[in-house]
Amino acid sequence: MVYKKMVATLRFMHQTRRTALLSLGVALFAAPAMSDEQVLRIAMTASDIPLTTGQPDSGFEGYRFLGYTIYDALINWDMSSAEEVSGLTPGLAESWEVDAEDQRVWVFNLREGVLFHDGSEWNADAAIWNLDKIYDEASEQFDARQAGNVRGRIPSMDGYEKVDDYTIQFTTSEPDAWFPYQLSFLLFSSPAQWEALGGDWDAFASAPSGTGPFKLTRLVPRERAVLEPNLEYWDEARVPRLTRLELIPMPESSSRTSALLSSQVDWIESPAPDAIPRMQSQGMEITSNPYPHTWPYQFSMQEGSPWRDINVRKAANLAVDREGLEAMLGGLMVPAVGIVAPDHPWYGEPTFETRYDPEEAMRLLAESGFGPDNPVDIKVLISTSGSGQMQPLAMNEYIQQNLAEVGIDLEFEVLDWESLFPNWRRGAADASSRGAHATNITFAWLDPFSAFYRFMHSSMAPPNGFNWGYMNDPEYDRLLDEARVTFDQAEQDAILAEFHARMVDDAAWLWVAHDVGPRAMQPHVKGFVQAKNWFQDLTPVYIEE
Repeated sequence: MVYKKMVATLRFMHQTRRTALLSLGVALFAAPAMSDEQVLRIAMTASDIPLTTGQPDSGFEGYRFLGYTIYDALINWDMSSAEEVSGLTPGLAESWEVDAEDQRVWVFNLREGVLFHDGSEWNADAAIWNLDKIYDEASEQFDARQAGNVRGRIPSMDGYEKVDDYTIQFTTSEPDAWFPYQLSFLLFSSPAQWEALGGDWDAFASAPSGTGPFKLTRLVPRERAVLEPNLEYWDEARVPRLTRLELIPMPESSSRTSALLSSQVDWIESPAPDAIPRMQSQGMEITSNPYPHTWPYQFSMQEGSPWRDINVRKAANLAVDREGLEAMLGGLMVPAVGIVAPDHPWYGEPTFETRYDPEEAMRLLAESGFGPDNPVDIKVLISTSGSGQMQPLAMNEYIQQNLAEVGIDLEFEVLDWESLFPNWRRGAADASSRGAHATNITFAWLDPFSAFYRFMHSSMAPPNGFNWGYMNDPEYDRLLDEARVTFDQAEQDAILAEFHARMVDDAAWLWVAHDVGPRAMQPHVKGFVQAKNWFQDLTPVYIEE
């Protein structure tokens, strides 16, 4: 009960602290003199270096640190603002459009004059070669590992072809208004470098070549990755100011905190909330900013799962004291009442209010024959750390106590992040799920596909997507299919709002928190603008003397 006892003393503190934290790291100012040695050492939450060949693993933390640093997509994310939610911006494609007569066809005009880190040229041939490494299993460069990391994010891909040296064409299996968002996850490696290394992806991992703003110069598995600036980067405004970026896997929050306080690193992801006052007292900067990211329990709908009972699902959502959890985390979260926040155009008008109401939770459980004296037994897969998992052990123990009070007993199957994340695609029925009834994996929802479709459409059941729990609701499928072929944004938003309201009314998942992406850094780290995005731009960061 230690976490419950903390709430009374912490609840009054987090309101003012949260306001202060959200304002840090947002202001832009003229940079004073920089240090000659521009070295930034970042402690990640991952336990190993994410895959460096072009399609990272380790979730979106892999994309943030070893994806969008070394590589580009055809369409990139604009991460320059701390005030506006990030949108899409041209990357290796200067422009794109859907065919007015056949909305399954997209034409992309590629950027000219771009070079890979090895000096070879980016063009349509390089683009097709990279598409083959993901989609053509008969090609020499096909890489099952990279394919597994990205195919599920681009489900409508049906075909592609070269039109000319700087034009390619995609065909989707059906009209798909979300296709440009999906392509932001497809990153491009150098064919020339792969061939120079004997056509060996393992060799390429240690000496990768992309077109991104950073180059990988050293890789020591489970220890560090060293990146240096690509001074010839095609976007001059984003040539890095650092001379060296060191990425260090450090999954334990206490270890990251100690490393920062002892000056072993300059920046840590996801600082331990109870250590923040100490870090601030030693002059550390704490940055945070709400962004599209949700911390939930995703339910199994397999035969025998207790979550098939809507009373159990609603009771769980009513049993969680989210404000108390927010206080425990020092204000470093926003309570979640759905996948998206109530002020979002996709939220809709649900009739079920996700709130803290343990009495109503017990009433609903009693209707189904459960209660504190006859609890529902539920097993949940959780992690010790990981990409966006916030403070998973402390948060899950808090939720466990909340639910036990109304008659839901949680048993945790604790995995490391590198085991939990691959299980997401394998599904609740797979042996690696160990009979679990829910999985606790956080995710960023930057577009309708990543927010809804990949989890709730029946076609996304394993191994096709991330519908871990085998959700199969014809009305969900109908609304998502309709939204996907609706290219008018206002009309699409209205359909998605109807869909999301239905999800909330069904208590389809346990909604817990929206992350605010807390980071702690040494006071000499300057120039960082925390975007409202899971991904962040490290190119403006510099070290002050």
